[in-house]
Amino acid sequence: MSELTSPAGAAAGTGGQMRTLAVRITEELRAQLDIIAQLTGRSATEEIRLALEHWIDKIKSDPAVLVKAQAVRAEIERDAQTRRNAIAAIFSGDGTTGDDDAVASAAARTTPRRGKSSVE
Repeated sequence: MSELTSPAGAAAGTGGQMRTLAVRITEELRAQLDIIAQLTGRSATEEIRLALEHWIDKIKSDPAVLVKAQAVRAEIERDAQTRRNAIAAIFSGDGTTGDDDAVASAAARTTPRRGKSSVE
């Protein structure tokens, strides 16, 4: 479960609004977390946040993850191009894949001219 919290609680360098995340952990792990928090003088929440940030930094350099990220990025680009083509086809009127000029000219055609009413 997650929920948004106020930006005032945002950690330095995160650049965004903080969200709450509920995580189930064993009693043993929680006891260890509490001891580490006590030893470092930080809260258990801060220790978890630091651990996650460290883990994410580590994962970013994993070659297998990088390969998967490139595949995901390529899929996103293919999907975006398909959607751009669909929009162009809808607004070009001829069913071709047109470009942004077709969308712009379609938008211009729907804008009423000055002095003309749209109910002629």
